[in-house]
Amino acid sequence: MENAVANAIRVVALGNDGDGIAQTPEGRIFVPGTVPGDEILLVDQNGTHGTLDRVVIPGVDRVAAPCSLFGRCGGCRIQNMALPALLDWKTGRVLDSLQRVGFDAIPTPQAHQVSPHARRRVDLAFRRVGKEIVLGLHRRRGDVVDMTECTLLDPTLFDLLTPLRAMLHSLPAVHTGGDIQINLLDSGPDLLITMDGTPDPNDRRILAQFGKAHGVPRISLQARPPETLALTGPVFHHFDDVRVMPPPGAFLQPARRGAAFIKAAVLAGLPRKGLKAGIIELYAGCGTLSFALAEQAKVHAYEGDRAAFACLKQASGGTRVLPAQRDLNRQPVMATDLAKAAAVVLDPPHAGAGAQIAQIVAGKPPCVIYVSCNPVALQRDLTPLRQAGYRLDSITVIDQFLWSAEVESVCVLTLPGKNRRNRR
Repeated sequence: MENAVANAIRVVALGNDGDGIAQTPEGRIFVPGTVPGDEILLVDQNGTHGTLDRVVIPGVDRVAAPCSLFGRCGGCRIQNMALPALLDWKTGRVLDSLQRVGFDAIPTPQAHQVSPHARRRVDLAFRRVGKEIVLGLHRRRGDVVDMTECTLLDPTLFDLLTPLRAMLHSLPAVHTGGDIQINLLDSGPDLLITMDGTPDPNDRRILAQFGKAHGVPRISLQARPPETLALTGPVFHHFDDVRVMPPPGAFLQPARRGAAFIKAAVLAGLPRKGLKAGIIELYAGCGTLSFALAEQAKVHAYEGDRAAFACLKQASGGTRVLPAQRDLNRQPVMATDLAKAAAVVLDPPHAGAGAQIAQIVAGKPPCVIYVSCNPVALQRDLTPLRQAGYRLDSITVIDQFLWSAEVESVCVLTLPGKNRRNRR
């Protein structure tokens, strides 16, 4: 044991992907499955990556992983770290990005974390292996690992997996395998399937029987656009009190409480007065935030995806949401329009807001509320806003991707001098 301790190396931090970082005489290396404070031994080292042999002395935040598939299933990268410490690390990632932006003052963030068994959307792969269907997530750079347990999924989704395996096994159109996206809507699970064969009437019959038996009102085939294979009941979801019919594979925040935390932070960031000028919402999707914002003011909601826009437009009648279809990467909302808004709310994709940021900077709306799922893009997009004089008023961090490196945040920025409206 003394020799092992003497030869051990110490993990000093987590990298952006959730792998532990250890400092060796040869330089920094990344070691999956480790947490800060661990004293470890390696099996081998290949350049900047090492393979863990064993933990000699565990770090204070190391815990036993709650799932026996941890280390094989590719769904959770950091299950061996206590959840409070994981939230602190994710908060630190966001704060580090904001510090790199160069704000004069960074407010103390509010931080929230969802509970286990709360995930309501998942993308899975399935493969025929012998006489069985293996259904789950890919191991890291490897094959599909059968999801025989899961600490992430809502029980309604997890309980669906066993009959789903049997149904997929019976489908003639499934030759070797495919992929399946599942959204847990208010109307029940919504399935979008990719398979390596062409479904015929017999496949559709099997799918319809499955849908009726297991409360799955719609099953669709991944195509351009998606094709409905079986429709056995109404498909709907609610954003606030507005009922929408999301398209197959629609974007949902992964957890209900996570969505609620984001919405609360966005609404709290709106100006107290002057909202008659209206709100411009960019990347509105199916209306995740639109209808809540419309309870405060008129909302000009822009969305580029055709199916999401159609859903938003259909549901917006009788509300103060004014939807417009627009590819914001190719045709951003212009500065002259943004300048007239009381607030601009944007929830861009993982890559960030791209060309839209330059127009926000030029338009100088008094309040910008940025919802981010990527600290790197957040830093890139907020840097020109800070250079234009915006200050950072509040930060909310939301961990709704438990045991992963993913983190959401909501940043509220205002322009001193131009922002003459009282804050909420």
